[in-house]
Formats: sequence, C-alpha cells, structure tokens
Amino acid sequence: MTIFTRIIKGEIPSYKIAENDKFYAFLDINPLQPGHTLIVPKLPEPEADYIFDLDDNILSEMLVFSKQVARGIKTATNCKRVGVAVIGLEVPHVHMHLIPINKEGDMSFSNPKMTLPAEEMAEMANSIAKAMEK
Repeated sequence: MTIFTRIIKGEIPSYKIAENDKFYAFLDINPLQPGHTLIVPKLPEPEADYIFDLDDNILSEMLVFSKQVARGIKTATNCKRVGVAVIGLEVPHVHMHLIPINKEGDMSFSNPKMTLPAEEMAEMANSIAKAMEK
C-alpha cells in the first residue's frame, strides 16, 4: 500500500482540497509554490504506478477533475497559470502535480522545496476548496 493510498483512506492526515469517488486532491506537504497540489486516483491495490497504464476513461476523467482543481488554485493563489507535471518517480502511485506559477522557473523540481506552517497549509487548502465552489 502506497503513502497515497494511506492518505486517501485517512490513515495519514492531509490538507484535502477535493474528493470524489475516483480522485483525491490534496496539498503537497513540501511544495514548490504555495498551493502546489497533488491529484491521485483512488485505485485498487496494487496501485498503478505509471499514468499511461491507466484505463483511457480514468485518465480522461483525471484530467477533467484536475481542471476543476486548477481553476480553484488559480483563483485562490492569483497566479498567472497552473502548471501540470507528471513525473511519477517519487511515489509508486499515479499522481499529477498542479503548481501555481507566474514564471517558468516556478515549476522547476530542482528548486528547493518549501516548508510552510500548518496554519498556512490549512488556510490554503480551504481557500482552494472554496474557490472551486464558485
């Protein structure tokens, strides 16, 4: 069982932004930018490790779910764009990064990761979730 499956099941706490029956969105605990969000599919074990191994319907639904979350991120962070990255080497569970950016360098994974206070993380997750409701 991956760390993401444990987060989805509530065994590990997260800063949840959105959830439906197929996907879970939560803040990255070591973001590149405030509002950096992970989108993970709720998968049966063993979890799919590579995004292009997903069923076509799940892959397309994941992108549509991510679009809704990205709109909330853009509103809550007032960024120019929300960048999308799929690397998939860090955790063996399909996941997509949504990162608020104002310039290309904001999305570089070689940048130092941030550590933000819990209150700031909770406030950001709440702001994004509320922005999605509009």
